[in-house]
Amino acid sequence: MARLAQTAGLTDIQQEILSTVRDFVDKEIIPVATELEHRDEYPQQIVDGLKELGLFGLMIPEEYGGLGESLLTYALCVEEIARGWMSVSGIINTHFIVAYMLKQHGTEEQKEYFLPRMAAGEIRGAFSMSEPALGSDVSAITSKAVKDGEEYVLNGQKMWLTNGGTSTLVAVLVKSDEGHPEGTAPHKSMTTFLVEKEPGFGEVRPGLTIPGKIDKMGYKGVDTTELIMDGLRIPANRVLGGVTGRGFYQMMDGVEVGRVNVAARGCGVAQRAFELGVSYAQQRHTFGKPIAQHQAIQFKLAEMATKVEAAHAMMVNAARKKDSGERNDLEAGMAKYLASEYCKEVVEDAFRIHGGYGFSKEYEIERLYREAPMLLIGEGTAEIQKMIIGRRLLEEYRFQG
Repeated sequence: MARLAQTAGLTDIQQEILSTVRDFVDKEIIPVATELEHRDEYPQQIVDGLKELGLFGLMIPEEYGGLGESLLTYALCVEEIARGWMSVSGIINTHFIVAYMLKQHGTEEQKEYFLPRMAAGEIRGAFSMSEPALGSDVSAITSKAVKDGEEYVLNGQKMWLTNGGTSTLVAVLVKSDEGHPEGTAPHKSMTTFLVEKEPGFGEVRPGLTIPGKIDKMGYKGVDTTELIMDGLRIPANRVLGGVTGRGFYQMMDGVEVGRVNVAARGCGVAQRAFELGVSYAQQRHTFGKPIAQHQAIQFKLAEMATKVEAAHAMMVNAARKKDSGERNDLEAGMAKYLASEYCKEVVEDAFRIHGGYGFSKEYEIERLYREAPMLLIGEGTAEIQKMIIGRRLLEEYRFQG
């Protein structure tokens, strides 16, 4: 099982971390994932275990109580966790995007206040960019912040907030006209606010309501919610970075990390689907022999394994590019696009190998079949990735006529 998706050049520490996470996944996640998913139950015991392992502080610098590891280490851990249950990887993803945004863009006061408690898992992060009528057009954001003395008053409705109920800190992107006259480009008049709240549903602080969980086809267990702001008052020192108008760039920087994460999730789910498919193919017999000995099934397994390898390689490349400090939107877009599409295809092939049993809730592949489609949408659709890739390629290969 360990032949596929190997990563060259890892340090001893990275290998030790990954071995620990893989062991945790095999013992604590895979045996209970399908049952918890069918009940749409939040995996509190698993989350507590991740907290004990220190994973909530994996990428947070050591000076703030974290492990100070790279995006590559984080992505490889996500790959392992998603192999066990994709919803668990979603629980830590939004946390890390917010921690990354704080590390890269926060004021020193904001870093010192939030990051140590985020590293310990005491503060749990979520971020909110999308809105009910927004889709992929971030410039169409209508939620707004208005300056009122030493505070801002926020109004509007946000959508598709992962960890909306369980989080205690939400990075929220809204429009802010202060200092940005009419006619300013939309992406230059957006601000990210750090909104602290109580966990749970209903009114979680004055002016802020989390209505309840959105019922989904898959990606269950983790809570996905709306967020409604109605006269929500936020002090000026909770503007990320201390300056308005930079929210779009801060969020896009965080989303690049998120796209590597989604690619890693796709790799993990695809790996698990391959494991299930190749195992079932050797147990199921037809016409006097295991179906794995039929050429048609061997062709499927060959295609599945090749896609797992290709997606993993692109995900690792995108993570290493970001770690180097270089611009990685091209690599992250490619990795997210390929990994999510290949994940869907590998899962479907594993589903086909299972035949009628793949349609039964008794078999794990049924859960994966419902989870894979979320990756086609999360952190930008395939069409958005193609736009990013195409524009960047035209920058790199500009015609010299």
